Amino acid sequence: MLRNAVRSLWAEPRAPQPPARVWRDWLLVGLLLPTAILEGIFRDQLVWRPVAIAFGVGAVLVLLWRRTYPLAAVAAVFGSLIVLSGVSLLTVHAPVGLYMMICVVLLPYSLARWGSGREIGIGLLIILGALSLGLAVDYTGFVDSVFGSIFLLFPATLGAAVRYRTSSRVRELDQVRLREREQLARELHDTVAHHVSAIVIRAQAGRVVAASDPEAAVDALSIIEAEASRTLAEMRSMVAGLRADEAAALTPQPGVADLERLARSTGPRPRVEVELSGDLDDLGPSVGAAIYRIAQESITNAVRHAREATRVDVRVAADDTCVRLTVHDDGEAGSAGPVGYGLVGMTERASLLGGSFEAGPGPERGWIVEAVLPR
Repeated sequence: MLRNAVRSLWAEPRAPQPPARVWRDWLLVGLLLPTAILEGIFRDQLVWRPVAIAFGVGAVLVLLWRRTYPLAAVAAVFGSLIVLSGVSLLTVHAPVGLYMMICVVLLPYSLARWGSGREIGIGLLIILGALSLGLAVDYTGFVDSVFGSIFLLFPATLGAAVRYRTSSRVRELDQVRLREREQLARELHDTVAHHVSAIVIRAQAGRVVAASDPEAAVDALSIIEAEASRTLAEMRSMVAGLRADEAAALTPQPGVADLERLARSTGPRPRVEVELSGDLDDLGPSVGAAIYRIAQESITNAVRHAREATRVDVRVAADDTCVRLTVHDDGEAGSAGPVGYGLVGMTERASLLGGSFEAGPGPERGWIVEAVLPR
């Protein structure tokens, strides 16, 4: 088991990379660079002053690449420490460097946070080598050596923990998006299946009544029947992989017309009021289903999490190009905020249909959800 774990770590790919150099790194370097220069100039009894200043300045500049090239940064800084410690051990028997070099503890964190499995293994060997030589040059006792080692290696543990948490969050978000895509695919399939089934029935009836019509009409009906049957079969085959054990639903998917029923099913408090305006009769089935699902999730969040809410307003307005859904509760400011992955699913559903989704606290009270979908 241990061997498999080591192999898995060694083969682990590099974690998703942040921007090459973020403003925090520039700010850090801007603070540390003059500190290194001033310490190198004014500190008393500094061994090999020019070398210490050059090494301190170089180590600070390397921090700019700690996110994108963590192993290279570790190799440059701790490799130089190994060389300096080795030379110092053979000559002056005193540590060479500045106090501000404590900033190198950021490099083990960066290595575990953004490096690949192999980079982490190689980098830790370099760090341990520099640590061993450093303790040999400036040994002050067993307790100090243990605490110094923990101080240097703890950031690597912290980086690994942050990396695991971030990766878990990304995987959970991917699962939410996948479930929402599957749900949307099922709804699209079921809606299309109803319409195509109707086409097949109409085509079959047309063949029966077309006995006295020209032969071309019969041929056309035959083609309609064949194409519709083939389309239905291909659609069922394509979406079969998305269905686990559930059977295909034979009832139409809910739409805008079902919002009133949804409002009545939530109970007396908070009261859900639905307002519909514009031409909502000829909406596409996928758009109507998306409006219903987003409203359903938003109402559920408001009922469960909006403190002191007495009313939830659901407004659906349609024009020639789009449909706008707005859900607003009158609870305490921001009290129905994001509590899970529902917002991720609603955002994914809206974006898959070419629309937009926004959610946030209202200007005075409550929480506002707004989705805009093309007709």
